[in-house]
Amino acid sequence: MSSDTGSTVHRAIQHNEAEHRFEYVEEEQLCVLDYSLDGTVAVFFHTGVPSVVGGRGIAADLVRYGLETARARGWQVVPECSYVDAYIRRHSEYQDLVAG
Repeated sequence: MSSDTGSTVHRAIQHNEAEHRFEYVEEEQLCVLDYSLDGTVAVFFHTGVPSVVGGRGIAADLVRYGLETARARGWQVVPECSYVDAYIRRHSEYQDLVAG
């Protein structure tokens, strides 16, 4: 996958800016990372992967893509979603993005 974020994600994740979410379709199932944006602060508030396609690393890829997009655009991130929060705690390279 080629992206403007420099991400190493290999899924065809799309940034749907009009809906404020990152999207990926696996086996006709829509998987999302939803966010709100206030200036340069992005609140990542929901990660959704239908159970039928769960366990494939899709949520991790969505979050990584979202965080790489945040870095490329100069956004700070509020990890309101528990999955996003846990992901950032496990991947210290994204700690600097967390709004303080």
